[in-house]
Amino acid sequence: MEKAKKRIGVFIESDFYENEIFYYQLRFPEEGIDLQFYSRLWGQDALTFKGHEFGAPFYCQNDFQTLTDDDIDSFSAFIVPAGMVADRLRYTEDTSKLPPASIFLKKLFEKKQILKGIICHGLWLVSPVAEVIQGRKIVAHNNLIGDVKNYGAIYTDQDLVVDDDLITARTGGHCNLLARAIIDRI
Repeated sequence: MEKAKKRIGVFIESDFYENEIFYYQLRFPEEGIDLQFYSRLWGQDALTFKGHEFGAPFYCQNDFQTLTDDDIDSFSAFIVPAGMVADRLRYTEDTSKLPPASIFLKKLFEKKQILKGIICHGLWLVSPVAEVIQGRKIVAHNNLIGDVKNYGAIYTDQDLVVDDDLITARTGGHCNLLARAIIDRI
């Protein structure tokens, strides 16, 4: 399959780390990879999110909740980025139910052919479905080492860790390493 037919999804929400997102917007298309951003749009046609560092706006019109199984199968990789994106996406109105974004992430983990990239605080989206990374080697932001251990994962002190279909990076500043690893594998 040609690189032009490869597809990567990235979660987006307010308080995203602009440098990481801007890097992806340039780097993946440079390789001919179709890059799309997804969020929970709450029944809206689109939402504009603001970045964490500079308040940069980011317009999103793709809702991950509308993706069918066939749509999901069309992805080569899906990334949970740094910043507060994961924290915002793990919100649920009904506290007796899992957050929709965590349910979606769990579905991604059921599909071994799709690479899962998680960077920095993106690990928070895994919290409600921690079983998906149990026993897996990962790295996360230094502030989340306790979370990694509580999730039953194996903390690995490296800037980038590849464990089969799971690729993790320490901070948003390591987005180049995450992108390179994904590009190399797809």
